[in-house]
Amino acid sequence: MVVESELERSSSASNRWRSLSRGVAASLIASLLTSCGLGFGFGQSNAPQAQPLGTATVEWVIDGDTVDLVIDGVDERVRLIGIDTPESVSRNDPVQCFGSEASAALTGLLPPGTLVRIERDEEARDRFGRLLLYVFRAEDGLFVNRYLLDQGFADTLFFEPNTTYEVEFTRARNVARDANLGLWGSCDGPDQPVD
Repeated sequence: MVVESELERSSSASNRWRSLSRGVAASLIASLLTSCGLGFGFGQSNAPQAQPLGTATVEWVIDGDTVDLVIDGVDERVRLIGIDTPESVSRNDPVQCFGSEASAALTGLLPPGTLVRIERDEEARDRFGRLLLYVFRAEDGLFVNRYLLDQGFADTLFFEPNTTYEVEFTRARNVARDANLGLWGSCDGPDQPVD
């Protein structure tokens, strides 16, 4: 039987105490820095984050960036956040270059009855009363707002404070624009009337 000497036991306990103390101290420092807004990656980011709302069912696509959804039994007109597609049904504006294509693309992605997962940002509604949402197709997780940018059906459009995906969306738009996809290769840019 090996008997641990008093000195070895004391040294071992001291090392465990120091290791525990360092961990607690590091945790306390990280908490303090984070609460002061100086987290440096230790805590949660101050960046905006989308808030999951659950699921909804597509009732009808209005145009390339507007859709009617049924959410908890209530019909809601929804404006997709962070994007702007060319006009295709405006009473006041002429049909714009690639507007019909953008509307057809969204209709193809979200036919009536499609189940979608929805997220909101900081503001729930725009000045027209439309619900502002990020929309994900439930069957495969396709991020609809982002897809329309990726394929050149939309430009970016941001209104503070709804900017959770601003960096990601801007990058996607730039890639599509540089590759002359969609409206970027067919029009002189967004917001151009059809000739």
